[in-house]
Formats: sequence, structure tokens, C-alpha cells
Amino acid sequence: MDGARSLDRIRNIGIIAHIDAGKTTTTERILFYTGRTHRMGSVDEGTTVTDWMAQERERGITITAAAVTCFWRGYQINIVDTPGHIDFTAEVQRSLRVLDGGIVVFDAVAGVEPQSETVWRQAQGFGVPLIAFINKMDKLGADFAHAIETIRERLAVNPVAIQWPIGCEADFRGVVDLLEMRAIVWTDELGAAPEVVGIPPELEDVVREAQEQALEQIVETDDELMMLYLEGQEISAARLRQALRRATLSGQLNPVLCGSALRNKGIQPLLDAVVDYLPSPLDIPPVEGLNPYTKKIETRPADPNVPLAALVFKIANDPYVGRLAYFRVYSGKVKVGSRVFNATKRRKERIGKLLRMFADRREEIQELSAGDIGATLGLKDTFTGETLCAPQGPIILESISFPEPVISVAIEPRTMADQDRLAEGLRRLAEEDPTFVVRVDENTGQTLISGMGELHLEILTDRLVREFGVSGRVSRPRVSYRETITQRAEGEGLFERQAGGRAHFGHVWLEVEPLPTGGGFAFEDATRGRALPPEFVEAVERGCREAMESGVLAGYQMVDVKVRLLDAEWDEEASSELAFKVAGSMAFNQAVEEAGPVLLEPVMDLEVVVPEAYTGDVVGDLNARGAEIREMNSRAGGLQAIRAFVPLAKMFGYATDLRSVTQGRGTFTMEFHHYAEVDQQRMDAIMYGGG
Repeated sequence: MDGARSLDRIRNIGIIAHIDAGKTTTTERILFYTGRTHRMGSVDEGTTVTDWMAQERERGITITAAAVTCFWRGYQINIVDTPGHIDFTAEVQRSLRVLDGGIVVFDAVAGVEPQSETVWRQAQGFGVPLIAFINKMDKLGADFAHAIETIRERLAVNPVAIQWPIGCEADFRGVVDLLEMRAIVWTDELGAAPEVVGIPPELEDVVREAQEQALEQIVETDDELMMLYLEGQEISAARLRQALRRATLSGQLNPVLCGSALRNKGIQPLLDAVVDYLPSPLDIPPVEGLNPYTKKIETRPADPNVPLAALVFKIANDPYVGRLAYFRVYSGKVKVGSRVFNATKRRKERIGKLLRMFADRREEIQELSAGDIGATLGLKDTFTGETLCAPQGPIILESISFPEPVISVAIEPRTMADQDRLAEGLRRLAEEDPTFVVRVDENTGQTLISGMGELHLEILTDRLVREFGVSGRVSRPRVSYRETITQRAEGEGLFERQAGGRAHFGHVWLEVEPLPTGGGFAFEDATRGRALPPEFVEAVERGCREAMESGVLAGYQMVDVKVRLLDAEWDEEASSELAFKVAGSMAFNQAVEEAGPVLLEPVMDLEVVVPEAYTGDVVGDLNARGAEIREMNSRAGGLQAIRAFVPLAKMFGYATDLRSVTQGRGTFTMEFHHYAEVDQQRMDAIMYGGG
């Protein structure tokens, strides 16, 4: 089965969802029905295939994206299972970058939840066509029509129901295929043998109406079918599927299916939909990249006979085989033992073993070609987001951008013997996870680790103990504040010194001004007349970049600053790059002091879902934390959903507080939204009181 497979018979898909929508269970069932596992795993029992890390099994959540290959109807499906928890958003993003299509799993009771909204938007940003799977149809309060309505309203897309449920809640037993107009029911415990039966008489009217609605939505996207429809002619299910496929690929429609993964119902039709409606590598535009030498944009089609272009989307330290690099081959092919060029770093690498992954089991293969996803051992210098290509066809594919970490803790080894192991463990974890940042605080000498949330750091410190045998003392979490400026100002930097047996001289004048939020850092050389040699200009820019690392108020990283180099003095004999780097940072710091520096704090987008009886208490508690309540919506089952913006600094330990206020019945999700200016009173408390 694993030989060269025609590209139109490959599907690279991801299964993405809000936490607890049943995504990993859905993946498990897919693996079972495609004959890859002979026993079903359960998230609750901790026996799933794709969640193979100890922490995943204990918590019942997915942390790392696991790439799994399986086969259905003669098609090869490469599935990347992604986490639903917002702290692991980088895993979702890196996966979306290499996927061609996605299944978004929704909870039949809750419909669209905040995290599903986030992943849907991320997928749209990458142009990934999506199908929706309304899961948990057996749950109390399940409502298929309501779930579809939330997709239409909250995501502003055009969902088309191609199935209708037979029964719901405890009575859910099957679905009606609205294109074929046939009913499928699952009667056996394993759901391995679905039966095709007649449509139940009590459902005929509602099914007829749902079919009419689906038909109208599909023919609206195809002029030829529209004419046949208006003329009252019968349109075959095959033609409807072709039209729906085109509409799904172009993003006009999103097919919606339903089922209950836990009860083993609805998975086979979902696999059919993956094959029928999601793109093959041939359906997506050729990937674009930059030639590192000519600086021109080039494209690479999905063709095994053109030069290799592959993107590494994940590094994993496997306990058994070592450092694994997962990658997607966009063009060409890669063979065991071949030499490839890491265009990002301009280094050659040799491909050791090539592996096709079946979650925690792996098979060695001899080559991977265009459109495929696999992993390799032995790459020493290659990291997430870097491009591997043919030495004779250099190209750098667009990398993957990751959000900045918002929370940090200090970690110290308990003994001197732990010191080296801690450094090695942190280095390897940072290789795997681009949102995990390790740095040493210049003032205290402490090692600080930063991540996306409390859970993220908790799991990373847990992995240090289990995988690297390091136990460290971990401080209380601290917020990663930022600093910026509010007005324009000028500064001067003069560096004149004897060092290393020679004179160093550099003298610069520059101006700083605020950039819009998210602007980062910009540098402009505005020197007039006798301009500075380019290497000295670069040195000034380097000095400013380094100064951005530590702001003037409390030493936090600076953001959103533009620097304009106005003038400079230099000396043929005494000027050096070192002198101009130091002069640049001196001038920068002086200008920033005058530019109204302010402290920024991360503000989180929070959603709390609680029984209505507790709404008043929860809102009161949020107001005390400085939250800005944005909206409140009623949910099925007497629940209330509260959306708010709230400073991260006020949210430590919120899980415990919410449990006690709601007697354990409240749940919340929280993700970083933006940085906002801190008022003077809190700024003083942070700067002088440590919090």
C-alpha cells in the first residue's frame, strides 16, 4: 500500500476543535475503522494512540500534534491530530501550515465555542478548506440544527448539512444521507458494520425539507446545476458531490456531518466525506518561496519530478529513537541517505532513516515524495519552520509565525548535579516548542522559562522531571509584561574609549517614535550627506535591537518602536562596529527615557460557562479582577456563557476560585488577545512591589 501513490489519492488533513469536543476520540475511531488499530483507545481510560505522552494520558488532553497515516477506499489519509487547549495554539498553527484540509469537531450541545472560533479563523487564514463534524449527538441537550446555526452566525460561513440525525440524545442511532436519500444506522457495539435501511417514516417530512435546503445551497454554486434545478430535473448524487467538492475547495460551502465518536456512530461517512470533499495536494496552489540567492519568489508544484521543497513543522524528542523532525514534502522527493539543503540556515543535512508514523508506532520507508507527510531521524541543525530543499534548487518556504509567550516562571536546579541536565532538558524542550522561551535574567542570574499559560508551563516542568530526570524549584508564575513608548523623542550616543590596545569611536543621533500595536521594531537610516558606511549603520541597528530586549522602566522587552538614524560622526582610524553598536544602544535608551515609556500587560479573551444560578457571583468575581464583560449568552441546559477581556495578572489560580464559586460546575477557556497599557497605580505596584 505504501508505494508511490498517485497524488490525487492523498489527503493531508487535520482534526481541530475546542477542548473536550471529542477530537482525539474521533481520531481514534478513524484509526480503528481504517484497520490501523485493532482495539479502540479511550481518552477517559488513557489508552488512546495519538495521545502517547504520559501527561496527555493523565489529563485526557492532546498536547503534541501526532502525524498518523491510514488508508480508506484506496486513498492515503495523513492525519495530524492537533491539541484543542489554547496553551498549545502553536501546535495548531504549525499543523495548519502543512495541511490541505481539516475536520472541525463541534460539541452538539455547545455548538461553536471560543477555541473552535479561533482555530476556524486560523484555518481560514491559511486557506484550508473545512468540513464540520457535529459530535456528541448522544449527549443530553444535543441539537443538530442549533449547532449548525451557531456555525452560520458566529463563524459567518455557509454550512450545508449533508446528513440528518436519526434520533438524538440517548436515542441517537444513525444518520440520513441527504444526497443519496438513504438512512444508515449502527446497531453493533463497535459500529463496524453500518446498515443501510429505509428512512424512518416519522422523519420523512423534516428530511425532505433538509434535503431541499442542501440542494439549493449546492446548486447556487454551480450555474449548470442551477439551470437543471430550475427546470425541475433530477440531479444525481454523484453530480451533487462533484459540485459540493468544488464549493468546499473554494470555501463557498462547508459540509456538515454528525455522529457520536464515543458511541462509534458516524465515522465511516466522515471518512467518505474526507475523500469526497477535502483537497488532494493537486487541488492546492503550488507552494511559493523565496530563492535565498536571487531574492525572487519562486513556486514549486506538487510533482515528484521537480526539485525537492519540504517544510519542517515539528521537532520531537522521541524517548526511543531520538530527535525526530516531522516534515511535509511539497515538491520532489526525499530518499534515505540523500543530502538535502537547509535553505533557511544554508547548511547541508543528510537524511538518516525515513519514517511513516502511526502515532506511537512507526514504519521505516525508503522515500517520501510530493504531497506526503513523514518524519526523519538525524537532522542536527534543522528546526521548526525551516525549509529542506534540493541543493540545486534552493528555496525558502514561508516560515511559521508563532505568538509571543505571555507568562514566565523562574526555575532553579535543586542540586549542582542537576544544573547541566536542566540546561540540556530546557534546550531540547525549546527545540520542540517555539512558544517556549528560555532566557537568563541579567539582573538576578535566574533561568526564566516563558510560555502560553499556566498549563503550558506546568506540563513543560513536568516533562523535565519525567523525561530528563531533573527536579527544579519553580517560582510562582509571573506575567510577561512589555514596554513601549507613547511619543517621539531624540537621543544622542557617544562612545569613545581605549580597549584592546586601540581606540574606539562612534557618535550617533537618532529619533524614536511609537509604531501601531503589533508593529514590532523598525529601523530607518535617514543620515544626510556624508552617510555612514553600511556596516556601521548595521551596527547601530544591532545596538538598538539589543536595547529593545530590556526596557528602561522595569527591564521588560520593548515592542512597537521605530528608530530613525538622523546623523552620525565617524573616524577613519578609530571607528569600529563595536563603538557604533554601543553608541546606538546609548542613544536609543536616552531617547526612550524621553519618549513617555509605558508598561503593557497581556489581556486575555475569557469565556466562562456556568449554570445560571451562579452567574451573579461569577460576574461579581470577574469585575473584582478588573474584567471588561463583553457579552452574555444563554446556552442549552440552563447554562450561561460570559465573555470578557481580563488582565492575565489577575487570573492566576482562577480555576480553583471558579470551582469553589460554582461548586465545581463552572468551566472556562482563556486565550491571549492583546497587550494594553497599565494604569499608573498598577504600574507602580508592578515596578516597586513585584506584582
